[in-house]
Amino acid sequence: MPAQTTDSSARYGLAALRRASWLNLGIVAAAVAGTAGAFAYAGGWIAPHRLSQGRIIDRFEQVNGQHPGFRRNHAKGLCFAGWFDGNGAGERLSKAAVFRAERTPVFGRFALAGGQPYQADMAATVRSMAVNFALTDGEIWRTGMNNIPVFPVRDAAGFYDQLAASKPDPATGKPDPARMAEFLAAHPETGRALTLIKAQPPTTGFADASYNSLNAFRFVAASGASTPVRWSMVADDPLQAAQPANSGSADPNRLFDALESRVERGPVRWHLLVTVGQPGDPTNDATVPWPADRERLDVGVLTVKSVQGEAQGDCRDVNFDPLILPDGIAPSDDPLLSARSAAYSESFTRRSGEPKSPSAVQLSSSQLSSNAEGAPR
Repeated sequence: MPAQTTDSSARYGLAALRRASWLNLGIVAAAVAGTAGAFAYAGGWIAPHRLSQGRIIDRFEQVNGQHPGFRRNHAKGLCFAGWFDGNGAGERLSKAAVFRAERTPVFGRFALAGGQPYQADMAATVRSMAVNFALTDGEIWRTGMNNIPVFPVRDAAGFYDQLAASKPDPATGKPDPARMAEFLAAHPETGRALTLIKAQPPTTGFADASYNSLNAFRFVAASGASTPVRWSMVADDPLQAAQPANSGSADPNRLFDALESRVERGPVRWHLLVTVGQPGDPTNDATVPWPADRERLDVGVLTVKSVQGEAQGDCRDVNFDPLILPDGIAPSDDPLLSARSAAYSESFTRRSGEPKSPSAVQLSSSQLSSNAEGAPR
């Protein structure tokens, strides 16, 4: 079973300290102090009047209801295990061990956006892929990606407001049009982002979908050169446009059931493509795409060998914090990164102290048997 966040973070910190010389320990300490200050500010600990991670998670619970033991967002999910084969091409941009021409064990999670663990699978619901890379030098890289081209808001305040505006009206089951119109008028960047999102039709399932980091990061090479990047997991399976489903007869877990069936037929693969930013490309606004002519560098292949229900693997007890990064990958100035990290931590803390309930996603006996060797640990 994967180590919890505290254990993983400890191993990450020890690996970094082993590489650091005594001369550099002062620099490391200063960086840690600066990061801690940024997290405290983002969390509202230094400036209590600011939006805090607790208020964001409270709003998720207000919108989606209370579901003890589950994530407050991306609550419905399925674990997976496999590996990543780096091809060495990424080494010119980053010194991270994951980009060497070698194999890295991975585990992760496919999920649907939203805080309702028993929601019915719908093709239009945003899908996510979260991955934990266990690097050969002892470091860990965690990344969470979505199957949309841009994020609908640029900062935590916008996300907080969007949650309130999108809360379904009990009478109709849909958001109040007036509240949504008021939100969009106050956040024109969201309207532009939604136009891009709607222009990209969803695929049939998880296996043929591609997933994007959305936030920008920075790759740091052995030479010290720093390059702005975004990345995508691009599916090997041919893309198939989703067909409208009969909501009266559709399997409520049809996307997850289809993923299980696909993995039973053989491994599923994605190419990790890194988009290389250029001067002037925005790194602090996930609602804005970079120009289509930017270089996309294929740095390796992710292979999913098996899937596993949360009741068996408990991948919901792993915090896929986007700021758990190895040496060679650094955050950008995107304000969503620290906000996501803080909110994920709050969600993790709350569900860690709650009783667990069975997940809506249950695997067949044949898949459970095949997971004996491939399950996350």
